[in-house]
Amino acid sequence: MDEIAQAIEKAIVDDAGRSELAGAKINLALHITGRRADGYHLIESLVVFADYADVVSAAPSEDGRMRLTVKGPFAASLAGATQAADNLTIGAATALAATAGRKKLPPMKLTLTKRIPIAAGLGGGSADAAAALRLLNREWGLKLGEAKLAEIGRTLGADVPMCVFSRPLVAKGIGEAITPVVGIPPLPIVLAHPGVAVSTTAVFAALGQAERSPLPALPKRFGSLLDVIGWLRQARNDLAGPAATVSKHASAAAKALISDTECLFARMSGSGAAAFGVFVTMDAAERAAARLREAKPGWWVITAKTRPS
Repeated sequence: MDEIAQAIEKAIVDDAGRSELAGAKINLALHITGRRADGYHLIESLVVFADYADVVSAAPSEDGRMRLTVKGPFAASLAGATQAADNLTIGAATALAATAGRKKLPPMKLTLTKRIPIAAGLGGGSADAAAALRLLNREWGLKLGEAKLAEIGRTLGADVPMCVFSRPLVAKGIGEAITPVVGIPPLPIVLAHPGVAVSTTAVFAALGQAERSPLPALPKRFGSLLDVIGWLRQARNDLAGPAATVSKHASAAAKALISDTECLFARMSGSGAAAFGVFVTMDAAERAAARLREAKPGWWVITAKTRPS
């Protein structure tokens, strides 16, 4: 992340006061290994989190009601979605309060600064919910551990538990079986999104029945960035093909990134249409991002680093 982006992020957090970052979730690899009788798909995914994030902040509610305000570059996409039934952030607050079982928890006014695109395959909504759980756990003095917060998060969505941990991990089952992964270095990346939402439900519906292999075995520790790239080349995102049948835009970002001469590897994240490209250095990522912004002025393009383990 460049100095300007760091300054913006620091200003957001400082202005918010009591805040929690909700880092973009990146599926470096996503294998769909089966399907349960209830229709849920079984996954194996290597997940990392970027230092580019939404921000969730909390302050005492003046009117005694739990409520949510959304601002930021992608706030318009959530206009009116400020109730527990239609927003995971306020839903997380409601679920945490119910689990705590205390009648006198002080109502909070939550503010979500939405910087991650909606329905992009970057887990923004799940990351926001997880950030709300971590933040209110502190604010209310509940002292619940990560495992308990992840259990609460599971009632909100399959991706929320992994976002509670927000560090490199392998997720299995429907996303709830989480194993932390050590030895992953920070990855200089470009994240790109063509601005077209792709329905996760539609992508899974387009996924054909097939026998698919699990993730390749992970080493105890990656020795270098190139070791990570070598492993990624053995892995897949099984949703990339189905996403391309749902929307012609789903593969556009990945193709644009891998065509850059300095990009080492690129792949669609999650169910699309956002993609990540990995670069040797942040300077290389910044140069590639500048070229892509010039070529695709209507796209969302940012640089970031993934959090190491």
